[in-house]
Amino acid sequence: MERTGRIIKSISGFYDVLDDESAELIRTRARGNFRKRKIKPLVGDKVSFDATGDLGYILEILPRENSLVRPPIANIDQAIVVTSSAEPNFSSNLLDKILINIEHNDIEPLIYLTKADLLSEEKYLELKNILAGYHNAGYQVFDDQDSYNDTQVEKLEATFANKVTVFTGQSGAGKSTLLNHIDTELGLATAAISQTLNRGKHTTRQVSLFDIADGLVADTPGFSSIDLMEVTAEELPTLFPEFREYSPECQFRGCRHVNEPNCKVKEALAEGEIMQSRYDNYLYFLNEINSYKKRY
Repeated sequence: MERTGRIIKSISGFYDVLDDESAELIRTRARGNFRKRKIKPLVGDKVSFDATGDLGYILEILPRENSLVRPPIANIDQAIVVTSSAEPNFSSNLLDKILINIEHNDIEPLIYLTKADLLSEEKYLELKNILAGYHNAGYQVFDDQDSYNDTQVEKLEATFANKVTVFTGQSGAGKSTLLNHIDTELGLATAAISQTLNRGKHTTRQVSLFDIADGLVADTPGFSSIDLMEVTAEELPTLFPEFREYSPECQFRGCRHVNEPNCKVKEALAEGEIMQSRYDNYLYFLNEINSYKKRY
């Protein structure tokens, strides 16, 4: 009998599938012709499978909403961008680059500030003010000065329900510490992964999904490298939610918001509705993408 479920773990060609109806975990293998057809199941894939024998068989991978190569995972709903206040210092350029990559993959980003207790009150309020601009742009932001307080961590966990969540952010931003506050097992898993990755560059890494707060959370902190190689100059303006809000009123369809007349995005910028730093980073990325084009 054909059933449906989601792959939550893969080990050496075996796939543990969480059955949609019974919530039972079934160990399966992929059908023999998957390899011929160059189909590789990923953790997070929704599948149809047959579990009549001792070992189940994946019959079909259902259409993916999105997928990532590193970490190898499919159908991600949201990414928690762990952003450090200090050690390493906050960088709006890096944050915007990560947000663009996440939006490009049709994943919803949330911003989680860490290490704010290392800042003076004045510096913290400055940073909180910057993050208020991200909140106004449409992002959910967690910016308490006590980064790991129970109330804020619980508020974050409340976003997990019925979603697949991954974590990302630069090295040293405090992802493992945050994961430990969410679930010790998850924090331990990511610490072990970091050690493995530091030992060998070519370590292949299997992701698992943990059941936390009625959702599934990946045990590996997100993307390994951040560049804009896959983003086109046409797509870039659509990856800024605040630009999307004003661009329908621009005079030109496909307005790049640079030198065009009657550009609503530039008007909103002049009126302080759009952050100057976000717009400056946009121009910087646009230039970066155009120079990629010339090189390749």
